[in-house]
Amino acid sequence: AAAIGGMVASGVIKVVIKQLGSAILGKIKLHKELTKDLEKMKMTLESVEAALSDAERRSITDNAALLWVNRLKAAMYDISDMLDDFESDTQSRFGAMRKKISMPDKMKKMQERLQKITEDHQNYRLPPETHSNEPQLPDIRENAGTMVEAEIIGRAEEKLEILARLSGSTTEQTTFVPIWGFGGIGKSTLARSVYNHPEFEKHSRVWIYVSQIFDLKKIGNTIISQLSRQQSPQIPDLHSINIRLQELLAEKKNVLIILDDLWEKCPSQLEELKSMLKQGKGCKVMVVVTTRDEGIASEIGTVQPYKLPQLSDEMCWDIMRQKSKFETRGDKERLEPIGRDIAKKCKGVALAAQSLGHLLKSKPCGEWDLVRNNHIWNLSAYTDASSKHEVLGSLLLSYKFMPPYLKLCFAYCAIFPKGHTMIKEELIYQWIALGFMEPSSTSSNWQLGESYITQLLEMSFLQHSKMCLGSEMDIRWGCLSSAKLVSYPARSSQQ
Repeated sequence: AAAIGGMVASGVIKVVIKQLGSAILGKIKLHKELTKDLEKMKMTLESVEAALSDAERRSITDNAALLWVNRLKAAMYDISDMLDDFESDTQSRFGAMRKKISMPDKMKKMQERLQKITEDHQNYRLPPETHSNEPQLPDIRENAGTMVEAEIIGRAEEKLEILARLSGSTTEQTTFVPIWGFGGIGKSTLARSVYNHPEFEKHSRVWIYVSQIFDLKKIGNTIISQLSRQQSPQIPDLHSINIRLQELLAEKKNVLIILDDLWEKCPSQLEELKSMLKQGKGCKVMVVVTTRDEGIASEIGTVQPYKLPQLSDEMCWDIMRQKSKFETRGDKERLEPIGRDIAKKCKGVALAAQSLGHLLKSKPCGEWDLVRNNHIWNLSAYTDASSKHEVLGSLLLSYKFMPPYLKLCFAYCAIFPKGHTMIKEELIYQWIALGFMEPSSTSSNWQLGESYITQLLEMSFLQHSKMCLGSEMDIRWGCLSSAKLVSYPARSSQQ
């Protein structure tokens, strides 16, 4: 998260430069001298923007560079706020008078601040690099659901193993089958393929994204809502939740529950969770739990926890081939050795292979080679909480090649805590209100917002999670951030 936070500045600075351009062109009525000050500020930011790539790259591993990038980003937000204040002041005569007094002083202070930031950049300068030919993210508007087949490549044996462990219990007691492994390896994808298996079509099924914020009441209420197939009022206390769960489970014969992304380590909390799901006589409850922590898996499991292995390099290459539409290419012979080298760099992480496959779709051979030899592969790797493994380089690479407007929309999601639930339509409205949409002569702002969501889904920066309530769709942020997004049926009005 810190790495991505350091790389957000390029998106922010694009928006602020555009905002300054609008002010200069007369959207905000300014004195002639103030217009010159804004032009000077815009030129300063354009110069900083040209040198920002190196600082962002270094900010991933260099705390001094990260500090500089964050100071620049803070200044961008303040400039944006300043321009918003000036624009609102023009709505009244008193505001216009106040603007004449305050704006020159604010401009002077901001210019001094930018000058200091510009000078400080010299301390973090790296040898210049040429990125003019580096690939950019295509404008993909395909249905995000087409990614499912690529996601399940190479996991047939693993799925059979989980199914065997679930069916191995012949009692009417609750069975807990934990799947554990490091982030991005495909635990949630495997759990989803089990959830959708024909064997469980007639079961009552529940999917819960647990997250780092462990809340037994929320978990209990979510199970109640999904089992009853309706939006039930929130039950405020655990005792009443347990009673209602016992009633619901007693009505069911077979129940499959997926507890996705469990982080809670406290044995007493885990025991309480297990007790909550052991309600209901005559009902067979099967629970699949995904977690990054072997200790959590051992604590909650009633059968031997299953450690999900890395994908082979060949499987990563198969995923990349499918995501990049490799078989439609006329230059497959030239691309294959490059693609196989990139697949090896994925280190068995399915999420990395999916993201890079999407990035390389429709790109010429030279740009595949640029990805293979990119400096990001040499950066210090992310250390996962449960396994020291390189999983971040490929995702940072995909993030780096996002267009600034898409990078900014994704980075905006970082303001929400892990596990936070959002309405998809509201997120798009927020993007529109904040001016994050790239101007288009062919698409409305609403259509652009839908397109951005689709692109992030295609890159696996957003991930679908299964929900059971009517037409609702649960989407959560992928490996780099983990807020959730709920999408309701599209509204008729578009912007």
